[in-house]
Amino acid sequence: MTDPYQKSMMDNLYWWGIPTMFRCPNEGPENKDIVLVGVPHSTGNGTTERDQHLGPRALRHVSAVQRRVHSAFGIDPWNSCKISDMGDVPFPRANDNEHCIQQITDFYKAIDQAGARPVSVGGDHSITGGIVQALGRGTLAQNEPVSFLHLDAHTDVFTKVDHFLGARKSAAHWGAYLADQGQVDPTRSMQIGLRGHPRSLDWLQPSYDYGYNIVTMKEFRERGLADVVAQTRETLGDRPIYITFDLDCLDPTVAPAVSNLEPGEKGFDIDEAVGILRAARGLNIIGGDVVCMMPTKDSPNNITALTAAAVMFEMISMIAENCASKPL
Repeated sequence: MTDPYQKSMMDNLYWWGIPTMFRCPNEGPENKDIVLVGVPHSTGNGTTERDQHLGPRALRHVSAVQRRVHSAFGIDPWNSCKISDMGDVPFPRANDNEHCIQQITDFYKAIDQAGARPVSVGGDHSITGGIVQALGRGTLAQNEPVSFLHLDAHTDVFTKVDHFLGARKSAAHWGAYLADQGQVDPTRSMQIGLRGHPRSLDWLQPSYDYGYNIVTMKEFRERGLADVVAQTRETLGDRPIYITFDLDCLDPTVAPAVSNLEPGEKGFDIDEAVGILRAARGLNIIGGDVVCMMPTKDSPNNITALTAAAVMFEMISMIAENCASKPL
């Protein structure tokens, strides 16, 4: 196909061609600014909702229909920097959570050493622990602990039991063990949108004990977006930032296919969530992830997968904007 306009039109059809993420080439991290990675892991959640390993395939399926340019930023991220889809982390022992977390760490160490910034799709939320074990105090972070911009309905700082239904480095534990390892600085991290499914009245206490800066959903509604964004930018400052976005922070009407729905209190709408993400715009984002999609529970129009891809596009664009601003 030689006509560039016809090719552009065809490339925007999600059902046509080889489904790489956002039509990016399937290449390794060498000489790349950003790499996109699938992490098809679901044994760190420990519940019966285990189809989260299908998330990367679902996002690849629809990602071609996403925006090619970011109108608000005035950039074309795909031409502003070098981006590839590295494919998926391999899990030869997929039912062994601890082995999988180590596989993730080993995979991302190579990405970090290459100097590429990873943006990933899971997979359950335990993948963040494996990723940040590689990035914390690594090349991209310049030997510093990372700061989290963490949007979630849950804290994932579970300390009452040392495992979650048998998974030790689980989707519920990474916020604690990464801090214990010195890979993350909770005092310079934000946890935003927490709204529950509490089993005890002290469910937030472990996060406070570790020093995380918490904004519950109730507090967000009382304070408003601008105030929370201002706190977030001040807290993150010049730190190496890792963004982790659990789709259950969104209201179930926006993202119905997630593993731990929280219908009892309104979650973020997409504009609110994007507004919080953009608190990191212009800051030192070294990577990010979108987690907890359940494609088998999605609506026929793939709305949750499309929403996950839109969130991923925001992360990619913020990193790409930083790349575009650097002198050649």
